[in-house]
Amino acid sequence: MIEKHATKIEAVITKSLLAKLEKYKPESKHMPFHYRLLGKDRMALFSFIQSLNTTFGMSIFEPVATTLATTKFVKATHQQVVGDSLSAQAQDEIQKILNELTMGNSNPCKLEEIKRIRSVCQSGEMRRLKPVRVDLYVENERGSVFLFDLKTVKPNISNFKDFKRTLLEWCAIVLAKNPQLDVSSLIAIPYNPYEPKPYQRWTMKGMLDLKQELKVAEDFWDFLGGKGTYRELLNCFERVGLALRDEIDACFVRFGGS
Repeated sequence: MIEKHATKIEAVITKSLLAKLEKYKPESKHMPFHYRLLGKDRMALFSFIQSLNTTFGMSIFEPVATTLATTKFVKATHQQVVGDSLSAQAQDEIQKILNELTMGNSNPCKLEEIKRIRSVCQSGEMRRLKPVRVDLYVENERGSVFLFDLKTVKPNISNFKDFKRTLLEWCAIVLAKNPQLDVSSLIAIPYNPYEPKPYQRWTMKGMLDLKQELKVAEDFWDFLGGKGTYRELLNCFERVGLALRDEIDACFVRFGGS
């Protein structure tokens, strides 16, 4: 990222973090054992970190990712509505794909799965849905569309089948409007908690096409902003943290009663 983009990214991070600090209130106001052992200020910080972790994706990662993607792509939005209808035959085809993967009768191949969905995307009854939103919508100059589902770094692997269904349904929904669209749907993991080891959480599940449906850490951020974006993005977060340190400390002194 050139300097003007880094400045813009830092402004987004700053705005998001300040908004979070302004709205933040500790969930519990009385934890006598914890307070005496660790201190109210430390407990306030711990509570804030837990709260931030649960909302980091929507409140910080999504706007940052959107801002980054606008430096490279012709369109980038977050919480984008992509449609509200799905063909009955596409829904049936998705269930067949899931059954085959669950039974181990086939290996995940996203390109083939999309081909199967495309062939029936406008066939049969069109079933109306609530407006379907994707976490991040990105479109390149060739008109190819990328739909991202941002997950926590350690998503609940018991739900991996639901994640796969979501990715396939997103494709079916946008193809119902434009069967010729070049579309990809992917899981995005903002960073690798196992670094320097590879991200292994999904590899044995037999449900995701890892090359076509999963981007982790550098793969995700560098895809959005170009090579080296991930490392520069970490520097942006560090600079914002240093710049806001006094405000952050003041917030926790207030909650800590010091």
